[in-house]
Amino acid sequence: MRFRDRRHAGEALAEALRARRSEGALTDPVVLALPRGGVAVAREVAAALHAPLDVLVVRKIGAPFQEELGVGAMAGDEVPLLDHDILRHLGIDEAALAPVIERERVELRRRERLYRQGRPAPRLRGRTVIVVDDGLATGSTARAAVRAVRRQDPARVLLAAPVCSREGAELLRAEADEVICLHRPAAFRAVGLWYEDFDQLTDQDVLEALHARL
Repeated sequence: MRFRDRRHAGEALAEALRARRSEGALTDPVVLALPRGGVAVAREVAAALHAPLDVLVVRKIGAPFQEELGVGAMAGDEVPLLDHDILRHLGIDEAALAPVIERERVELRRRERLYRQGRPAPRLRGRTVIVVDDGLATGSTARAAVRAVRRQDPARVLLAAPVCSREGAELLRAEADEVICLHRPAAFRAVGLWYEDFDQLTDQDVLEALHARL
């Protein structure tokens, strides 16, 4: 299974979530997208469910010597979620990550200010929160997002993505009340391989998607 683009993936994911809603599993839903890529998918989900759409900014924490190698993630003002097994394997202590964490915190806050443009974050208490991304690889950013949502006392938390690694989906089962994933390939490798068009989105793309749903 490959998706044409994020919109196509969002439409397919929305169908699965509509089925869950018909079963009574999505009471008072709010959709939170993980930007940037997750916003294009979540827009279709929010439209199909007639639910509000907002963002939950999460940043990957990369190794000091190789930024693409994720060793953790963080959301909002939460304490960073670190993969201590990887850190031990690489011989990195938390002190060495301090500059990386500070840099990512600055970027996280910049994006929150830009995307919200003065709007308050949605109130999640007692609601069904659907966290949406365009794909789930290691699951580190999604775990940080779900944990941040949990602190706001929602009724239920769902993690929804069009494609997931089997390891990532299994990891999230321990964090979310439900994981909805349309495709779990045995040989996952990377999210972008499961899209024909996987262009990187810009801040402007995110703002346009959010504006269309406000």
